[in-house]
Amino acid sequence: MSRPRVGITRCSKLDDYVTSIHKAGGQPIVLEHDADPNRMIEQIDGLVLTGGADVDPARYDETPHPQTYGIDETRDAFEFELTERALATDLPVLAICRGMQLLNVAAGGDLVQDIPSQLETPVRHSVDSRPDAVAHPVRIERDSVLARLIGHRSDPETCDVNSRHHQSVRRVAPGFHVSATSPDGVVEGIEKPDAPFCIGVQWHPENFHRTGEFDSLFENFVEACKAGRRASSA
Repeated sequence: MSRPRVGITRCSKLDDYVTSIHKAGGQPIVLEHDADPNRMIEQIDGLVLTGGADVDPARYDETPHPQTYGIDETRDAFEFELTERALATDLPVLAICRGMQLLNVAAGGDLVQDIPSQLETPVRHSVDSRPDAVAHPVRIERDSVLARLIGHRSDPETCDVNSRHHQSVRRVAPGFHVSATSPDGVVEGIEKPDAPFCIGVQWHPENFHRTGEFDSLFENFVEACKAGRRASSA
C-alpha cells in the first residue's frame, strides 16, 4: 500500500515536521496558506497543524494582549477552515504548539495570551537553545490516548519536553480532554477521545526525530491516516 498523504501546514521551520512524517511512513504534503482548504482536505489522509506565531485573539472574542505577536490573517483563515473540516469529517489530526492552540480555538475553546504576564509560574515555557533541548517535564494523564501512544518509556506518566511558547490553552474546547500538564498546571496536551485520532501537544516532538523519543506518536498518527483511508475506500 502506498504511503498515506499527510498535509502539513506551512510554517517557518518545516524540515523536522516533514522528516518526522516521512520517517513514520507517511507522504508529507506541504499545504500553502493561499490554497483552497476544501480542496486540500479532499487530497489528504491526515493533517498536521504546525507551530508559529499567535492565533488572532479575535477568534476567541478577545483583544490582543501587548505581547501577542505575528498575527497572520491569511494563515488563520486557511487553517481554521481546514481544521473545522477535518473535525467534521474525522480526519486524523496531530496539532503541535500553535497548532494545538488553533485546534482548541477552532473547536470552541480559548487561550492564555501571555503566560509570563498572566500566570504566576517558575517554569520557563520559552527556551531558545537547541531545538531538542529539554525545558521541563510534563505529566501525562494515565488513562489518556496520549499515554497509550507514548507510554513505552520507563515512566509512562512523565515526559521531558522542549518548549517554545508564550501562550497556552485556557478553556478547553467542548469534547476535548486535557491529556498532559506542566508542573505549574499549564496545559501541555489535549485530545478528542471519540475521534479516530485528534491530539494536540504544546511541545515540539518533531525536533526529536534524530533520537526517537516521540517516534511512536508519529507512527500511531500515520497508522490512523492509513486506517482512515482504508475505511473510506471500503
